[in-house]
Amino acid sequence: MINVRALQVFYFLSSVLIATAPPVPTSVPARAWKEFWLFRLIVNLLCYASIVIPAYFVMQYLKKTDYLEKGRGTCAPFLKRLIIGNSSTEPLSVDGTSSFFGNRSRSVLLLGCAIGLQVSYLTWGLIQERIMTQKYGSVAGVGGERFQNSQFLVFVNRLLAFVVSGVVLSFSKQPNHSCPLYKFSYASFSNIMSSWFQYEALKFVSFPTQVLGKACKVIPVMLMGKLVSGNKYQVYEWVTAGMLSVGISFFLLGQGTHAHDSDATGVEEIYGDNLVIFSGLFLMLGYMAFDSFTSNWQGELFKVHKMSSMQMMFGVNLFSCIFTAISLLEQGGFFEASAFMFRHYEFAVHSVILSFCSAAGQLFIFFTISQFGAVVFTIIMTLRQAFAILLSCIIYSHPISGGGMVGIMVVFVALFLRIYARSRTASKRPPSTPSENK
Repeated sequence: MINVRALQVFYFLSSVLIATAPPVPTSVPARAWKEFWLFRLIVNLLCYASIVIPAYFVMQYLKKTDYLEKGRGTCAPFLKRLIIGNSSTEPLSVDGTSSFFGNRSRSVLLLGCAIGLQVSYLTWGLIQERIMTQKYGSVAGVGGERFQNSQFLVFVNRLLAFVVSGVVLSFSKQPNHSCPLYKFSYASFSNIMSSWFQYEALKFVSFPTQVLGKACKVIPVMLMGKLVSGNKYQVYEWVTAGMLSVGISFFLLGQGTHAHDSDATGVEEIYGDNLVIFSGLFLMLGYMAFDSFTSNWQGELFKVHKMSSMQMMFGVNLFSCIFTAISLLEQGGFFEASAFMFRHYEFAVHSVILSFCSAAGQLFIFFTISQFGAVVFTIIMTLRQAFAILLSCIIYSHPISGGGMVGIMVVFVALFLRIYARSRTASKRPPSTPSENK
Protein backbone atom coordinates (compact mmCIF):
# COMPACT_ATOMS: atom_id res chain seq x y z
CA MET A 1 0.00 0.00 0.00
CA ILE A 2 1.02 3.61 -0.44
CA ASN A 3 2.57 4.87 2.77
CA VAL A 4 2.08 8.25 4.43
CA ARG A 5 5.37 9.64 3.10
CA ALA A 6 4.26 9.14 -0.51
CA LEU A 7 1.03 11.04 0.14
CA GLN A 8 2.90 13.82 1.89
CA VAL A 9 5.32 14.23 -1.03
CA PHE A 10 2.45 14.24 -3.54
CA TYR A 11 0.56 16.84 -1.50
CA PHE A 12 3.69 19.01 -1.19
CA LEU A 13 4.46 18.91 -4.92
CA SER A 14 0.83 19.64 -5.80
CA SER A 15 0.79 22.60 -3.41
CA VAL A 16 4.00 24.01 -4.89
CA LEU A 17 2.71 23.72 -8.46
CA ILE A 18 -0.63 25.30 -7.59
CA ALA A 19 1.06 28.12 -5.65
CA THR A 20 3.39 28.88 -8.58
CA ALA A 21 0.69 28.66 -11.25
CA PRO A 22 0.45 31.77 -13.47
CA PRO A 23 -2.60 34.03 -13.34
CA VAL A 24 -5.59 32.81 -15.35
CA PRO A 25 -6.47 34.91 -18.41
CA THR A 26 -9.90 36.54 -18.24
CA SER A 27 -10.50 36.77 -21.99
CA VAL A 28 -10.67 33.02 -22.71
CA PRO A 29 -13.93 31.86 -24.37
CA ALA A 30 -16.21 29.55 -22.36
CA ARG A 31 -15.88 26.73 -24.91
CA ALA A 32 -12.09 26.88 -24.64
CA TRP A 33 -12.31 26.41 -20.87
CA LYS A 34 -14.50 23.33 -21.33
CA GLU A 35 -11.75 21.83 -23.51
CA PHE A 36 -8.96 22.91 -21.15
CA TRP A 37 -7.11 20.03 -19.51
CA LEU A 38 -7.89 21.07 -15.92
CA PHE A 39 -11.65 21.10 -16.53
CA ARG A 40 -11.46 17.75 -18.30
CA LEU A 41 -9.34 16.32 -15.48
CA ILE A 42 -11.83 17.33 -12.80
CA VAL A 43 -14.77 15.90 -14.75
CA ASN A 44 -12.90 12.63 -15.41
CA LEU A 45 -12.01 12.26 -11.73
CA LEU A 46 -15.61 12.84 -10.70
CA CYS A 47 -16.74 10.15 -13.15
CA TYR A 48 -14.16 7.70 -11.81
CA ALA A 49 -15.30 8.54 -8.27
CA SER A 50 -18.86 7.58 -9.25
CA ILE A 51 -17.48 4.07 -9.90
CA VAL A 52 -14.92 3.71 -7.13
CA ILE A 53 -16.90 5.04 -4.16
CA PRO A 54 -19.97 2.77 -4.57
CA ALA A 55 -17.68 -0.19 -5.30
CA TYR A 56 -15.70 0.52 -2.12
CA PHE A 57 -18.78 0.50 0.09
CA VAL A 58 -20.12 -2.67 -1.53
CA MET A 59 -16.78 -4.41 -0.94
CA GLN A 60 -16.71 -3.28 2.69
CA TYR A 61 -20.24 -4.56 3.22
CA LEU A 62 -19.43 -7.96 1.67
CA LYS A 63 -16.30 -8.27 3.82
CA LYS A 64 -18.30 -7.66 6.99
CA THR A 65 -20.86 -10.33 6.11
CA ASP A 66 -20.29 -14.03 5.55
CA TYR A 67 -21.42 -13.91 1.93
CA LEU A 68 -17.89 -14.36 0.56
CA GLU A 69 -17.49 -17.58 2.61
CA LYS A 70 -20.99 -19.06 2.38
CA GLY A 71 -22.56 -17.20 -0.52
CA ARG A 72 -24.14 -19.19 -3.32
CA GLY A 73 -25.39 -18.37 -6.76
CA THR A 74 -23.93 -17.15 -10.02
CA CYS A 75 -22.24 -14.05 -8.59
CA ALA A 76 -20.59 -15.66 -5.56
CA PRO A 77 -17.53 -17.19 -7.31
CA PHE A 78 -16.88 -13.97 -9.21
CA LEU A 79 -17.16 -11.83 -6.08
CA LYS A 80 -14.74 -14.13 -4.25
CA ARG A 81 -12.17 -13.74 -7.02
CA LEU A 82 -12.80 -10.01 -7.13
CA ILE A 83 -12.33 -9.34 -3.41
CA ILE A 84 -10.29 -12.15 -1.83
CA GLY A 85 -8.77 -13.93 -4.86
CA ASN A 86 -7.94 -17.61 -5.18
CA SER A 87 -5.92 -19.10 -2.32
CA SER A 88 -4.55 -22.06 -4.31
CA THR A 89 -1.46 -21.30 -6.42
CA GLU A 90 0.91 -23.19 -8.66
CA PRO A 91 4.25 -22.04 -10.07
CA LEU A 92 4.61 -20.61 -13.53
CA SER A 93 6.36 -23.44 -15.32
CA VAL A 94 5.55 -22.62 -18.93
CA ASP A 95 5.10 -19.19 -20.43
CA GLY A 96 2.32 -19.45 -22.94
CA THR A 97 3.71 -16.84 -25.30
CA SER A 98 7.10 -18.53 -25.56
CA SER A 99 5.54 -21.90 -26.39
CA PHE A 100 4.53 -20.52 -29.76
CA PHE A 101 8.09 -19.52 -30.63
CA GLY A 102 10.32 -21.90 -28.63
CA ASN A 103 11.64 -23.69 -31.69
CA ARG A 104 12.79 -20.55 -33.47
CA SER A 105 16.33 -19.34 -33.78
CA ARG A 106 17.32 -16.90 -31.03
CA SER A 107 18.84 -14.44 -33.48
CA VAL A 108 15.72 -14.46 -35.65
CA LEU A 109 13.57 -14.00 -32.57
CA LEU A 110 15.66 -11.06 -31.38
CA LEU A 111 15.52 -9.42 -34.80
CA GLY A 112 11.76 -9.97 -34.95
CA CYS A 113 11.26 -8.48 -31.49
CA ALA A 114 13.40 -5.45 -32.32
CA ILE A 115 11.55 -4.81 -35.60
CA GLY A 116 8.18 -5.39 -33.95
CA LEU A 117 8.90 -2.95 -31.13
CA GLN A 118 10.30 -0.29 -33.45
CA VAL A 119 7.47 -0.50 -35.98
CA SER A 120 4.72 -0.66 -33.35
CA TYR A 121 5.87 2.22 -31.20
CA LEU A 122 7.28 4.47 -33.92
CA THR A 123 3.96 4.21 -35.78
CA TRP A 124 2.07 4.69 -32.53
CA GLY A 125 4.04 7.85 -31.71
CA LEU A 126 3.58 9.39 -35.16
CA ILE A 127 -0.17 8.66 -35.20
CA GLN A 128 -0.53 9.96 -31.64
CA GLU A 129 1.13 13.23 -32.61
CA ARG A 130 -1.01 13.47 -35.75
CA ILE A 131 -4.25 13.07 -33.80
CA MET A 132 -3.43 15.45 -30.95
CA THR A 133 -1.59 18.27 -32.76
CA GLN A 134 -2.98 18.45 -36.31
CA LYS A 135 -6.37 19.53 -37.63
CA TYR A 136 -8.76 17.25 -39.50
CA GLY A 137 -10.66 18.54 -42.52
CA SER A 138 -8.40 21.50 -43.20
CA VAL A 139 -7.77 22.58 -46.79
CA ALA A 140 -4.35 24.11 -47.51
CA GLY A 141 -3.96 24.75 -43.78
CA VAL A 142 -7.25 26.65 -43.56
CA GLY A 143 -10.20 25.56 -41.43
CA GLY A 144 -10.59 22.12 -39.91
CA GLU A 145 -10.92 21.00 -36.30
CA ARG A 146 -8.87 19.08 -33.75
CA PHE A 147 -9.90 16.04 -31.77
CA GLN A 148 -10.00 16.98 -28.08
CA ASN A 149 -11.17 13.90 -26.15
CA SER A 150 -7.99 12.18 -24.93
CA GLN A 151 -9.96 9.72 -22.80
CA PHE A 152 -11.54 8.16 -25.89
CA LEU A 153 -8.07 7.39 -27.28
CA VAL A 154 -7.17 5.75 -23.97
CA PHE A 155 -10.32 3.62 -24.19
CA VAL A 156 -9.75 2.34 -27.75
CA ASN A 157 -6.14 1.46 -26.88
CA ARG A 158 -7.13 -0.47 -23.76
CA LEU A 159 -10.08 -2.20 -25.42
CA LEU A 160 -8.02 -3.88 -28.12
CA ALA A 161 -5.26 -4.74 -25.63
CA PHE A 162 -7.89 -6.35 -23.39
CA VAL A 163 -9.25 -8.44 -26.28
CA VAL A 164 -5.79 -9.51 -27.46
CA SER A 165 -4.63 -10.51 -23.97
CA GLY A 166 -7.87 -12.44 -23.46
CA VAL A 167 -7.31 -14.40 -26.66
CA VAL A 168 -3.71 -15.21 -25.67
CA LEU A 169 -4.86 -16.38 -22.22
CA SER A 170 -7.47 -18.62 -23.80
CA PHE A 171 -4.94 -20.47 -25.97
CA SER A 172 -1.90 -20.65 -23.70
CA LYS A 173 -0.93 -22.31 -20.44
CA GLN A 174 -1.01 -19.96 -17.46
CA PRO A 175 -0.47 -20.27 -13.68
CA ASN A 176 -3.44 -20.44 -11.36
CA HIS A 177 -4.52 -16.87 -10.67
CA SER A 178 -4.46 -15.95 -6.96
CA CYS A 179 -4.53 -12.13 -6.98
CA PRO A 180 -7.79 -10.41 -5.94
CA LEU A 181 -9.06 -8.75 -9.07
CA TYR A 182 -9.71 -5.41 -7.41
CA LYS A 183 -5.95 -4.91 -6.93
CA PHE A 184 -5.61 -4.49 -10.70
CA SER A 185 -7.80 -1.40 -10.44
CA TYR A 186 -5.00 0.60 -8.79
CA ALA A 187 -2.64 -0.01 -11.70
CA SER A 188 -5.53 0.54 -14.14
CA PHE A 189 -6.36 3.93 -12.69
CA SER A 190 -2.76 5.12 -12.69
CA ASN A 191 -2.27 3.67 -16.18
CA ILE A 192 -5.23 5.49 -17.75
CA MET A 193 -4.27 8.69 -15.92
CA SER A 194 -0.68 8.52 -17.19
CA SER A 195 -1.93 7.91 -20.74
CA TRP A 196 -4.43 10.77 -20.45
CA PHE A 197 -1.73 13.15 -19.19
CA GLN A 198 0.51 12.04 -22.05
CA TYR A 199 -2.11 12.79 -24.72
CA GLU A 200 -3.05 16.13 -23.16
CA ALA A 201 0.61 17.16 -22.87
CA LEU A 202 0.96 17.04 -26.66
CA LYS A 203 -1.38 20.04 -26.82
CA PHE A 204 1.22 22.09 -24.94
CA VAL A 205 4.67 20.57 -25.64
CA SER A 206 6.30 19.21 -28.78
CA PHE A 207 6.66 15.49 -29.31
CA PRO A 208 10.50 15.53 -29.01
CA THR A 209 10.15 17.33 -25.67
CA GLN A 210 7.70 14.70 -24.50
CA VAL A 211 9.95 11.82 -25.61
CA LEU A 212 12.91 13.23 -23.70
CA GLY A 213 10.70 13.84 -20.68
CA LYS A 214 9.60 10.20 -20.81
CA ALA A 215 13.24 9.13 -21.06
CA CYS A 216 13.81 10.92 -17.76
CA LYS A 217 10.95 9.16 -16.00
CA VAL A 218 13.50 6.93 -14.23
CA ILE A 219 13.85 9.79 -11.74
CA PRO A 220 10.23 9.71 -10.48
CA VAL A 221 10.27 5.90 -10.81
CA MET A 222 13.19 5.77 -8.38
CA LEU A 223 11.55 8.24 -6.01
CA MET A 224 8.24 6.37 -6.13
CA GLY A 225 10.04 3.05 -5.65
CA LYS A 226 11.76 4.49 -2.58
CA LEU A 227 8.47 5.73 -1.15
CA VAL A 228 6.10 2.92 -2.15
CA SER A 229 8.33 -0.15 -1.91
CA GLY A 230 11.34 1.04 0.11
CA ASN A 231 13.71 0.13 -2.74
CA LYS A 232 17.42 0.92 -2.52
CA TYR A 233 19.39 2.16 -5.52
CA GLN A 234 23.08 2.12 -6.36
CA VAL A 235 25.31 5.14 -6.91
CA TYR A 236 25.37 4.79 -10.72
CA GLU A 237 21.58 4.94 -10.80
CA TRP A 238 21.51 8.29 -8.98
CA VAL A 239 24.41 9.64 -11.11
CA THR A 240 22.74 8.75 -14.40
CA ALA A 241 19.43 10.12 -13.10
CA GLY A 242 21.23 13.42 -12.46
CA MET A 243 22.67 13.34 -15.99
CA LEU A 244 19.16 12.85 -17.36
CA SER A 245 17.98 15.91 -15.46
CA VAL A 246 20.87 17.98 -16.84
CA GLY A 247 20.21 16.74 -20.38
CA ILE A 248 16.51 17.56 -20.38
CA SER A 249 17.29 20.97 -18.85
CA PHE A 250 19.78 21.72 -21.65
CA PHE A 251 17.19 20.67 -24.22
CA LEU A 252 14.40 22.82 -22.79
CA LEU A 253 16.63 25.87 -22.28
CA GLY A 254 18.15 25.45 -25.73
CA GLN A 255 14.76 25.15 -27.39
CA GLY A 256 13.27 28.15 -25.65
CA THR A 257 9.93 28.94 -27.27
CA HIS A 258 10.23 25.89 -29.57
CA ALA A 259 9.73 23.50 -26.64
CA HIS A 260 6.03 23.75 -27.31
CA ASP A 261 4.23 23.87 -30.64
CA SER A 262 2.21 27.05 -30.76
CA ASP A 263 1.87 26.80 -34.53
CA ALA A 264 0.55 23.24 -34.30
CA THR A 265 -2.00 23.67 -31.52
CA GLY A 266 -2.72 27.42 -31.28
CA VAL A 267 -2.98 27.23 -27.49
CA GLU A 268 -0.74 30.25 -26.89
CA GLU A 269 -3.24 32.53 -28.60
CA ILE A 270 -6.01 31.22 -26.36
CA TYR A 271 -4.41 30.76 -22.95
CA GLY A 272 -1.21 32.82 -23.08
CA ASP A 273 2.46 31.84 -22.92
CA ASN A 274 2.78 31.40 -19.16
CA LEU A 275 -0.23 29.13 -18.81
CA VAL A 276 0.89 27.03 -21.77
CA ILE A 277 4.35 26.47 -20.26
CA PHE A 278 2.89 25.69 -16.82
CA SER A 279 0.34 23.29 -18.34
CA GLY A 280 2.98 21.43 -20.33
CA LEU A 281 5.18 21.05 -17.23
CA PHE A 282 2.32 19.92 -14.99
CA LEU A 283 0.99 17.42 -17.52
CA MET A 284 4.43 15.88 -18.07
CA LEU A 285 4.98 15.61 -14.30
CA GLY A 286 1.54 14.05 -13.95
CA TYR A 287 2.35 11.50 -16.64
CA MET A 288 5.65 10.54 -15.02
CA ALA A 289 4.17 10.34 -11.50
CA PHE A 290 1.28 8.06 -12.48
CA ASP A 291 3.47 5.96 -14.79
CA SER A 292 5.99 5.52 -11.99
CA PHE A 293 3.29 4.30 -9.63
CA THR A 294 1.97 1.88 -12.27
CA SER A 295 5.33 0.16 -12.75
CA ASN A 296 6.00 -0.09 -9.01
CA TRP A 297 2.52 -1.41 -8.23
CA GLN A 298 2.73 -3.98 -11.02
CA GLY A 299 6.13 -5.02 -9.67
CA GLU A 300 4.59 -5.66 -6.26
CA LEU A 301 1.80 -7.77 -7.81
CA PHE A 302 4.33 -9.81 -9.80
CA LYS A 303 6.39 -10.38 -6.68
CA VAL A 304 3.53 -11.38 -4.37
CA HIS A 305 1.17 -13.29 -6.65
CA LYS A 306 3.59 -14.82 -9.22
CA MET A 307 1.30 -14.11 -12.15
CA SER A 308 2.21 -14.11 -15.83
CA SER A 309 2.60 -11.01 -17.98
CA MET A 310 -0.55 -11.86 -19.94
CA GLN A 311 -2.60 -12.09 -16.76
CA MET A 312 -1.29 -8.69 -15.72
CA MET A 313 -2.09 -7.24 -19.15
CA PHE A 314 -5.60 -8.71 -19.06
CA GLY A 315 -6.42 -7.57 -15.51
CA VAL A 316 -5.13 -4.02 -15.92
CA ASN A 317 -6.85 -3.48 -19.27
CA LEU A 318 -10.10 -4.97 -17.95
CA PHE A 319 -10.47 -2.28 -15.30
CA SER A 320 -9.12 0.38 -17.64
CA CYS A 321 -11.95 -0.40 -20.07
CA ILE A 322 -14.50 -0.27 -17.25
CA PHE A 323 -13.26 3.08 -15.92
CA THR A 324 -12.98 4.81 -19.28
CA ALA A 325 -16.18 3.33 -20.79
CA ILE A 326 -18.39 4.41 -17.88
CA SER A 327 -16.75 7.83 -17.75
CA LEU A 328 -17.27 8.33 -21.49
CA LEU A 329 -20.90 7.27 -21.19
CA GLU A 330 -21.50 9.70 -18.34
CA GLN A 331 -19.89 12.57 -20.28
CA GLY A 332 -21.33 11.71 -23.69
CA GLY A 333 -17.81 11.08 -24.97
CA PHE A 334 -18.83 8.17 -27.23
CA PHE A 335 -21.33 10.36 -29.07
CA GLU A 336 -18.76 13.15 -29.40
CA ALA A 337 -16.10 10.79 -30.78
CA SER A 338 -18.56 9.02 -33.09
CA ALA A 339 -19.72 12.32 -34.53
CA PHE A 340 -16.10 13.33 -35.11
CA MET A 341 -15.45 10.00 -36.86
CA PHE A 342 -18.43 10.50 -39.18
CA ARG A 343 -17.17 13.98 -40.06
CA HIS A 344 -13.58 12.81 -40.54
CA TYR A 345 -13.12 9.23 -41.73
CA GLU A 346 -9.35 9.69 -41.50
CA PHE A 347 -9.62 9.98 -37.72
CA ALA A 348 -11.36 6.59 -37.50
CA VAL A 349 -8.50 5.00 -39.46
CA HIS A 350 -5.93 6.66 -37.21
CA SER A 351 -7.74 5.45 -34.07
CA VAL A 352 -7.71 1.85 -35.30
CA ILE A 353 -4.02 2.02 -36.19
CA LEU A 354 -3.22 3.62 -32.83
CA SER A 355 -5.01 0.91 -30.84
CA PHE A 356 -3.54 -1.90 -32.95
CA CYS A 357 0.01 -0.59 -32.49
CA SER A 358 -0.55 -0.18 -28.75
CA ALA A 359 -1.80 -3.76 -28.32
CA ALA A 360 0.91 -5.23 -30.54
CA GLY A 361 3.54 -3.20 -28.73
CA GLN A 362 2.46 -4.55 -25.34
CA LEU A 363 2.75 -8.11 -26.63
CA PHE A 364 6.24 -7.43 -27.99
CA ILE A 365 7.24 -5.86 -24.67
CA PHE A 366 6.21 -8.85 -22.58
CA PHE A 367 7.65 -11.37 -25.03
CA THR A 368 10.99 -9.55 -25.44
CA ILE A 369 11.51 -9.24 -21.68
CA SER A 370 10.62 -12.89 -21.08
CA GLN A 371 12.97 -14.14 -23.81
CA PHE A 372 15.92 -11.74 -23.69
CA GLY A 373 15.70 -9.84 -20.41
CA ALA A 374 15.19 -6.23 -19.41
CA VAL A 375 18.61 -4.97 -20.58
CA VAL A 376 18.08 -5.98 -24.23
CA PHE A 377 14.56 -4.58 -24.12
CA THR A 378 15.80 -1.26 -22.69
CA ILE A 379 18.43 -0.93 -25.44
CA ILE A 380 15.80 -1.49 -28.13
CA MET A 381 13.41 1.04 -26.59
CA THR A 382 16.18 3.61 -26.08
CA LEU A 383 17.02 3.40 -29.79
CA ARG A 384 13.30 3.72 -30.49
CA GLN A 385 13.21 7.03 -28.60
CA ALA A 386 16.05 8.40 -30.73
CA PHE A 387 14.31 7.28 -33.94
CA ALA A 388 11.02 8.76 -32.70
CA ILE A 389 12.58 12.20 -32.20
CA LEU A 390 14.24 12.04 -35.63
CA LEU A 391 11.06 11.00 -37.45
CA SER A 392 8.94 13.58 -35.63
CA CYS A 393 11.37 16.38 -36.50
CA ILE A 394 11.40 15.32 -40.17
CA ILE A 395 7.66 14.72 -40.63
CA TYR A 396 6.27 17.52 -38.45
CA SER A 397 9.17 20.01 -38.90
CA HIS A 398 10.19 20.50 -35.26
CA PRO A 399 13.22 22.85 -35.04
CA ILE A 400 16.05 21.78 -32.71
CA SER A 401 18.71 24.29 -31.64
CA GLY A 402 22.36 23.56 -30.86
CA GLY A 403 21.64 23.54 -27.13
CA GLY A 404 18.76 21.17 -27.75
CA MET A 405 21.06 18.77 -29.59
CA VAL A 406 23.51 18.85 -26.67
CA GLY A 407 20.68 18.02 -24.29
CA ILE A 408 19.56 15.09 -26.46
CA MET A 409 23.12 13.71 -26.56
CA VAL A 410 23.48 13.98 -22.76
CA VAL A 411 20.18 12.16 -22.23
CA PHE A 412 21.07 9.23 -24.49
CA VAL A 413 24.62 8.98 -23.14
CA ALA A 414 23.12 8.73 -19.65
CA LEU A 415 20.67 6.06 -20.79
CA PHE A 416 23.37 3.89 -22.38
CA LEU A 417 25.67 4.35 -19.36
CA ARG A 418 22.79 3.20 -17.19
CA ILE A 419 22.26 0.12 -19.35
CA TYR A 420 25.99 -0.72 -19.33
CA ALA A 421 26.36 -0.28 -15.55
CA ARG A 422 23.24 -2.36 -14.92
CA SER A 423 24.49 -5.20 -17.12
CA ARG A 424 27.91 -5.18 -15.41
CA THR A 425 26.29 -5.23 -11.99
CA ALA A 426 23.95 -8.06 -12.98
CA SER A 427 26.86 -10.15 -14.31
CA LYS A 428 28.58 -10.03 -10.91
CA ARG A 429 25.53 -11.29 -9.03
CA PRO A 430 24.75 -14.99 -8.50
CA PRO A 431 22.32 -16.49 -11.02
CA SER A 432 18.67 -15.88 -10.19
CA THR A 433 15.30 -15.72 -11.85
CA PRO A 434 13.82 -12.34 -11.05
CA SER A 435 10.38 -11.43 -12.33
CA GLU A 436 10.63 -8.87 -15.08
CA ASN A 437 8.25 -5.99 -15.36
CA LYS A 438 7.29 -3.49 -18.02
